[in-house]
Amino acid sequence: MAEKFFLDKRPHNGYTFSEYVEVLSNKINSTDITKLSGEELERFETTKLNFQRISRINKSYTVSENLTSKIKQIDKPQLWMVLTEDWCGDSAQNIPYISKMAECNPLIDLRILIRDENPDIMDLYLTNGTARSIPKLIAFDLVGNELFQWGPRPVEGQKLVDKAKAEGKTKEQFLNDLHLWYGRNRGKNLEEEFSNLFDIVFSYSS
Repeated sequence: MAEKFFLDKRPHNGYTFSEYVEVLSNKINSTDITKLSGEELERFETTKLNFQRISRINKSYTVSENLTSKIKQIDKPQLWMVLTEDWCGDSAQNIPYISKMAECNPLIDLRILIRDENPDIMDLYLTNGTARSIPKLIAFDLVGNELFQWGPRPVEGQKLVDKAKAEGKTKEQFLNDLHLWYGRNRGKNLEEEFSNLFDIVFSYSS
């Protein structure tokens, strides 16, 4: 049975990727940084950096032929709901790839919801049952049945973070390592994970 938030069409009314990018751009251009301090200023600076990351990936990435073929095999409408925040580095490093994937098939409707504006939805999709980690993608069919989930980061990226924490690295250090990994990986692991996910969920052959 579909969740109430789906029946209320809250995901359907989320941002498209282009709308989300426009909102992000407007926020950056209209914010008076002299009125920000502490965490607000730090998050704003991170948001600006994330906008650059999103723009770079959006301009340079093309979905591989293999994954494009699998996505085009989807023959029924799907809604891909992504929960995010503009200050989230993992979101900036993954959502542009996911958007390009969704563009491969007109039956896929990608919609972006702001996590902290939708806490009740976020709490249905916690990571390890406790963490409101983002980005979180949940795919639904037309009537709201869940098809699959993904997030908040590729497995290899998570291993890197776990290893860094075990080694006692600071948050600043392990985030720097993580973004270096994202830059070098260029969506390769993300593509592999989605390819494997589609093989399992939709019974595709390689």
